Amino acid sequence: MPNDYNNRHEGPSDEGINVPETTTESGGTGVACAPAEVAREVPPLREGATPEEKELHWYQHVYQGEHVKQLTLRAVLMGGILGMFMCISNLYTTLKLGWSFGVAITSCVLSYVIWNALRAISGRRLTPMTILENNCMQSTASAAGMSTGGTLATAVGSLLLMSGAHLPWTTLVAFTFLTAALGVFMAIPLKRQMINIEQLPFPSGMAAAETLRSLHSRGAEAVRKAYSLILALGCGAITGFFRGPEGVIAALDKIYRYVHIPELLAFGGFINPMNWLRQGAAKASLAGLGFEPGTLMIAAGAFVGTRVSFSMLAGSVLLYYVAMPLLVSYGAHVAVAGSSSYAPADSLSPGAILLPTRWALWGGTSIMVFSSLVSVGLQWRTLARSFRVFRRTTHSNPQQTASDSHGSSVDYQKAIDAIEVPSSWLVGGLIPIGVAIVLLNYFAFHMSILLGAIAVAMSFVLSLVACRATGETDTTPTGAMGKVTQLVYAILAKGDYIVNLMSAGTTAAAAGSAADLLTDLKSGYLLGANPRKQFLAQFSGIFFGVAAIIPAWYLMVPTAERLHSFNPPAVYMWKAMADALTQGLHTIPITAQWAILIGAALGIILPVLSARLPKAAPYLPSAMGLGLAWVVPFQNSLSFAIGAVIAWVWARMHKKSAGTYTFPIAAGLIAGESIVLALIAIAATATQLLHR
Repeated sequence: MPNDYNNRHEGPSDEGINVPETTTESGGTGVACAPAEVAREVPPLREGATPEEKELHWYQHVYQGEHVKQLTLRAVLMGGILGMFMCISNLYTTLKLGWSFGVAITSCVLSYVIWNALRAISGRRLTPMTILENNCMQSTASAAGMSTGGTLATAVGSLLLMSGAHLPWTTLVAFTFLTAALGVFMAIPLKRQMINIEQLPFPSGMAAAETLRSLHSRGAEAVRKAYSLILALGCGAITGFFRGPEGVIAALDKIYRYVHIPELLAFGGFINPMNWLRQGAAKASLAGLGFEPGTLMIAAGAFVGTRVSFSMLAGSVLLYYVAMPLLVSYGAHVAVAGSSSYAPADSLSPGAILLPTRWALWGGTSIMVFSSLVSVGLQWRTLARSFRVFRRTTHSNPQQTASDSHGSSVDYQKAIDAIEVPSSWLVGGLIPIGVAIVLLNYFAFHMSILLGAIAVAMSFVLSLVACRATGETDTTPTGAMGKVTQLVYAILAKGDYIVNLMSAGTTAAAAGSAADLLTDLKSGYLLGANPRKQFLAQFSGIFFGVAAIIPAWYLMVPTAERLHSFNPPAVYMWKAMADALTQGLHTIPITAQWAILIGAALGIILPVLSARLPKAAPYLPSAMGLGLAWVVPFQNSLSFAIGAVIAWVWARMHKKSAGTYTFPIAAGLIAGESIVLALIAIAATATQLLHR
C-alpha cells in the first residue's frame, strides 16, 4: 500500500495475508487473539461493555503475562539490523516513486527465516524466538524503517533543491531523531483510547499479528509465504544489481539501458507526439517516454492494484500524448533539460529534450493536495472522534478487582497500569523533546520560538487525526498533514520557504511516527504483549534508523544534481507547494497555473463522487494515481500498469494462489531491488570520496 508521503500503508493485508475474520475480545471482527504458542479460548465480551470491562477482559484472557519472553536483546538487535536495511530501501523508493512501503510484515518473515537459519547453523543451540519476541522485533524494525526517513525524502530534499546545499549532519541527526521521538511519545495517550477502548482495527497491525501467528504455527502455507518472499527478495536484488547505475556491470549496460519506444506506443501518425513536437523543435524528444526494465515498479503496480495503476497510465498518456504536443503546437512555455527555467516552445533548439513532468508537477501536485485535504475533510466524524482522548470518561460501578488464574484477588486496574506506558513517560519525554525541537528550529532554521512552539502543538493535533485515520482506514495521511502545516505557515511565515518546509516536516514526521507505533501496538494487543516493553522496542528502533538513514542520505544524494537524477516526485511536490505559497503563482507559466486550477477541481470532485457514490467508486479514476502520473515519467506509470495487469490476471486465473503469494512476492521484489540500488548509489559516492 502506497505513500506519496501523502499516504502510508503496510500492504494489501486482506488479500496478500488472508487475514481471517473471527470474533475478537471486543465482540467485533478482527484477528483471533490468542497466539498459537499459548492457544486458549477467549470468551466473547458482552455488548456495551464499559472501558474498564474491555481492559479487564483483555488482561484476563489475552495478555500473556511476564513468563513469555518479549523485550530481549536478540529481538531488538534483529529488528534494528533489519530496520536499518529497510529504512535505506524506503528512502530509495520514496525518492524514486514518492511512496514508502511498510516493513512490519516483511521484517516478521525475514526475522523468522534468518533466525531459523542461524539455529540450524548453530546446531540448534540457539532457542527459538517466541511470538512476542518477534512482535518486539517487528516494532523495532518498523520504527527504524518507517519513522526516520520520511522527512529526508520530502522537506529536507526540497530544501536541498532550493538552497543547493546540504544541511549539516548534526542538524539533520537532531531533527530526524527528535521528530520521530516526538511522534512515539505522542502516541502514549492515544493507545488506551483507540486500541483498548474503541478497538479500532488498524488493519496492518492485524495483518502483522496474523502473519506472526501463522509463522509460529509452522503451517505449510506460512512457510511457503516466507520462502516466496525470500526468493523474490533475491530476484529483486539480482535485478537491481544488473540495473545498477554508475557502471557496475558495464558490459550489460546496453541491455538495461532505457528503451525509448514512442513509435511503438503510437497507433498512427496522427497521435504520435514526435510528429507534433517537430513543429516546435526539430527532432525534439520527451524525457521518460519509454519502458524501464526492472522489478521495482512492476512489483509496486502489483502492490497498489489496478485502479491506481491504470489511473497513472491514463494520466501519463494524457500528459505525453495530448498536453505536451498541444503546448508545443501553440508555442507555450515548457521545461527543457539543462535549464532551470521555462522557455517558449517555438524558440527551442534542434534536438531539445523536453521535461513533461517539470511543467506538469504543478497540476499533479494540485490534484494530490486537494484530494488529500478533501478526503480528510470528508471524514469529519473521524476528526471529531480524534479528540475523544481529551474527554474525562465516567463509568458507573466499575469492577475494581478480579480473580487471576489461581483464584487470588487482583486489583486489575493497578495491574493494567503496571504494563501500560505511564503518563509520567509522556510528560518526561514530550517536554524535553518539544523544547529541543523549538530550539533546534530556532538556531538551525531561524524559526521564531513562537512559530516553533506552534509546530510542536500542531504535531499533536495532526497526530490525533493521522492515528485515527490509520486505525479506521489503514491510511496514514502524512502528506496531507504536512500540507495543512504549509498552508498555516504560508500565513504565519509569509515568504520564508525554510520555515514553511521544516515546520511541515516536523508535523508530518511526528504524525507518521505516532501512527506507526499504534499500528505495532495493535499487533501486540492482539497477541497479548506487554505494551510498555513494546514501546521501549519501538523507541530503540529510532536509534538504529537514524544511524543508518543519515549517512545513507548523504551518500545516496551527495548533491542537488544527484537528487534531480532520481526525478523525486515527493520532493518536487513539497517544493512546488512551498514555491507557490512563498513566492506566488506568477513565477510559473500561465499554462501551469491553469493546470493547478484543473487539478484542484479534479482533486475535489473525485473524492466527493467516491464518497457520494460508493458503488461507483471502484470504477472512478484514482485522484492520487492521476496526480502522481503528472509527477513521475511515463515509463514509471507503464511499469505500474504492467504489474497491476499481472496481479489481476493471476487473481482471475487462480485466486487462492494469488491471494497467498502476491503480497510476499511484490514486497520481496521491492525490498530486494531498492536495497541493492540504494547500496550501489552509496558505494559509488563513497568510492568517489575515497579517490579525492
